[in-house]
Amino acid sequence: MSGVAVVRFTSSRASNSACRLSTPFSSCSTTIPRSISSSLITSTTNTSFRIPSTRRSLNYRQRCAFSASAARPGVKVVQNPRVDDEGNTLMINISPRAAERLREITDPSSSPSATKEENPYHHLRVTVTSGGCHGFQYLMSLEATSKIDPEEDTVFEAEPEQGTTSGPGEAKVVMDEPSLELLSGSTVDYTMELIGSQFKIVDNPRATTNCGCGTSFDVKD
Repeated sequence: MSGVAVVRFTSSRASNSACRLSTPFSSCSTTIPRSISSSLITSTTNTSFRIPSTRRSLNYRQRCAFSASAARPGVKVVQNPRVDDEGNTLMINISPRAAERLREITDPSSSPSATKEENPYHHLRVTVTSGGCHGFQYLMSLEATSKIDPEEDTVFEAEPEQGTTSGPGEAKVVMDEPSLELLSGSTVDYTMELIGSQFKIVDNPRATTNCGCGTSFDVKD
């Protein structure tokens, strides 16, 4: 089972919303504007003639390829692309829901509180540290652009879905090189549940086991 990390968002007073990292050992808090703290609520025709199996298979593959590209927009590296020992590019995915939420959070017109004129949030940082029940744990935080290390950090950005505009915000995820090596191939997702909305890591190909806490995991050697 793949490891899962979560950042939870719960509505509160306009100037004091909470972002809780759900690990059994630590928690974090950050101020998120009320305007962005609420959850987001984002025929087959039968023919009577026979089609040769090769043509039928080709059309099916074409339909699958089209559906996949439409369902998951691309992700590009905008700073410090990395490769593994075999020369393969280290990449992550950003789900459409996570991208939409990040654009709302980083919208320049959004302010975390009435006392701040500018939105300090620029990206979501995902970090892997040692610890937890299984040896490693995910940490997530919203940061300003000044926190990006131009030499150490790799920055990913989700491209807008086809036929849509991205809006004023940006859907960027930042990782340092050691974290990216452990998370390459995984997906940053955003879910909406009764207990709260959350960012999380899913489908980590290197995770072999994970703890019930949802943030601690083990990796393949």
